[in-house]
Amino acid sequence: MAKNKLNKVIVIVGPTASGKTDLALKLAKKYSGEIISADSRQIYRGMDIGTAKVTQDQISNIKNQSYKSKFENRKYRSSGIFHYLIDIKNPNQDYSAGQFKKDATKAIRAILRKGKLPIIVGGTGLYISSLVNGLVLPPVKENKKLRAQIESEIKTKGLDFVFKKLVALDRKAAHVVDRRNPRRIIRALEVAILTGEPFTAQRKIEKPSFDFLQIGLSLPKDVLRQRIERRVDQMIKRGLVREVKNLVKKYGENQIAFDAIGYREIIDFLNGKTGLNEAIEKIKKNTWHYARRQLAWFKRDKKVNWLDNIKTIESTAKKWLSP
Repeated sequence: MAKNKLNKVIVIVGPTASGKTDLALKLAKKYSGEIISADSRQIYRGMDIGTAKVTQDQISNIKNQSYKSKFENRKYRSSGIFHYLIDIKNPNQDYSAGQFKKDATKAIRAILRKGKLPIIVGGTGLYISSLVNGLVLPPVKENKKLRAQIESEIKTKGLDFVFKKLVALDRKAAHVVDRRNPRRIIRALEVAILTGEPFTAQRKIEKPSFDFLQIGLSLPKDVLRQRIERRVDQMIKRGLVREVKNLVKKYGENQIAFDAIGYREIIDFLNGKTGLNEAIEKIKKNTWHYARRQLAWFKRDKKVNWLDNIKTIESTAKKWLSP
């Protein structure tokens, strides 16, 4: 890679099922890149089918054993391309946007040292924003006792009740924190309670460390919805029910990681609360709503270049990478 490219990073964002992963692989092969996942669920081991995780190459097929970095024991290779920040935690372990920012920054530097192009791909908006927009989240340590209390309140009174409790302390949180994401709500409420100040008031912006080109993928609504429904059907055929059953057996059903779409619905089915067909339809509906929220989040960032075909994307990337 030419010297002038050493600080450049491509970021691919968009709603679930929009084709981000396929695009990232194409660009990685074309421009000698390596991929960093910005997916808050693909970090977990064992959550493979329900997160549409890329299939890992057989280790025996990896010929380049000279690959050395801090991520040596975390390497994940798919379609001949190294991926970072996949399978780095167990579902019963915590992980935050702040930790993602640190890990992604280390991964970017490791890739750049190899003379390759870092390509970030994912749909977790807070992860992306923390990195590309220099968002600094409050450095407040987690309080297990308080978290347990909030989690108990979610189970007894519902997520919406706890979200309203957060908004009562921090009105701006209604526009920043995803009201359907218990992990985000718990963290924002935790910070507000422990510090006595609104979570949103404690977020700061610093100058990003790299030069980012953000590419957004957006499909017509009917096309995106069809792709979501086909993907869910494929997940079921590939064994999503078996995957969830095995995870619950190993970790228990009350892990926050299992609140991810596709997992909680199947857990309800396994517990006899719904039938399988009803669970499948709920996954499709919830995924569609999530995709719309993702799109709304990324549309707020005016630095995202919304492109709709591979030729335009490749020419944009080529021009940006050129001297």
